Amino acid sequence: MARKTPVDDAPRDDFLTRIIDELLDLLQTARDWIRQEAEATVKEKIVPPLQKLGLTLASGTAAAILLVVGLLFLAVAAIVYLSQLLGVPLAFLIIGAVFIIGASIFTTIKVKAMQR
Repeated sequence: MARKTPVDDAPRDDFLTRIIDELLDLLQTARDWIRQEAEATVKEKIVPPLQKLGLTLASGTAAAILLVVGLLFLAVAAIVYLSQLLGVPLAFLIIGAVFIIGASIFTTIKVKAMQR
């Protein structure tokens, strides 16, 4: 039985090395393609809706803040006006009651909407 020499194994090792290198290149190409497709999908399908959502939330928050500031000015004006007519304690009582009733109505509506 003849022993194999390192020279006999050299062509076989070279062939396996080339196959492995080609497979690695193929895997690298597949990985790059998947990465590019995922990036394109994210840029087209995910980023624009998130940007739109962000703008909607920012606009809604700004509108809510402006509404609260406007209500505060109206409350101060009502307190000043009612203070001149009815006195300061009664003016605060009336304005406080209006805010509590408004909050109760809003809370009731939201609870009923959430229960549906």
